[in-house]
Amino acid sequence: MSNRVVCREASHAGSWYTASGPQLNAQLEGWLSQVQSTKRPARAIIAPHAGYTYCGSCAAHAYKQVDPSVTRRIFILGPSHHVPLSRCALSSVDIYRTPLYDLRIDQKIYGELWKTGMFERMSLQTDEDEHSIEMHLPYTAKAMESHKDEFTIIPVLVGALSESKEQEFGNLFSKYLADPSNLFVVSSDFCHWGQRFRYSYYDESQGEIYRSIEHLDKMGMSIIEQLDPVSFSNYLKKYHNTICGRHPIGVLLNAITELQKNGMNMSFSFLNYAQSSQCRSWQDSSVSYAAGALTVH
Repeated sequence: MSNRVVCREASHAGSWYTASGPQLNAQLEGWLSQVQSTKRPARAIIAPHAGYTYCGSCAAHAYKQVDPSVTRRIFILGPSHHVPLSRCALSSVDIYRTPLYDLRIDQKIYGELWKTGMFERMSLQTDEDEHSIEMHLPYTAKAMESHKDEFTIIPVLVGALSESKEQEFGNLFSKYLADPSNLFVVSSDFCHWGQRFRYSYYDESQGEIYRSIEHLDKMGMSIIEQLDPVSFSNYLKKYHNTICGRHPIGVLLNAITELQKNGMNMSFSFLNYAQSSQCRSWQDSSVSYAAGALTVH
């Protein structure tokens, strides 16, 4: 075994968000300063992973609920966009770079997860190609900057899990979710609507197309707030809403269900909803974003 530290570069910096540390810092500060921290300390958040010009202001609503004084480990669950994956995968590196500062992977927790036999290893190529985890790193770094040497991250790439696998992974992660020094970041956009996404559900009773999209998304959001993984699965089967982080969300809901069985009292609230543009015709397309937080009572 070599002791060489392996780093994942911030491969989407300069395209999905600015590569300039000071500029990025100022942007994140701007978005965060416009938001209230009503749900601190969050035990988990759901936030989008699009380019920051599209979703930076929405994501701030979730990250504002993170309490850096209690958070010591941050699990980041992101969907796989490029490689077929039927399980979950762990990174093969030690450090995730960001334009703000480097984030350290928790090798102790990785060891515990690896031991279960439930995980694959992602290659560095897969790791750097994927944006669903990376888009949370600058925000994580910003939210945690006051305790920057005191926390680690646990990135997990989530595959196209069956319902029973979502339950298995939910059970596994539930013991980590039970710990107040852990934070779960669940990476997901909401509806991808239009011909380029091959999804064009439209309920005319809602009025304009973008209103129908909002209604569909908010139906899903309110089901997530009910914390019921079965209802969420049924909603997806019925409407096929193109929520790209449906599997990470499913894992979170199953972990919550497991803890509720043991008498833990939690609530989830969405705090912001946005669309990249307002669709009015069949030629249009848009992606929706939602930000929310889980609190433990």
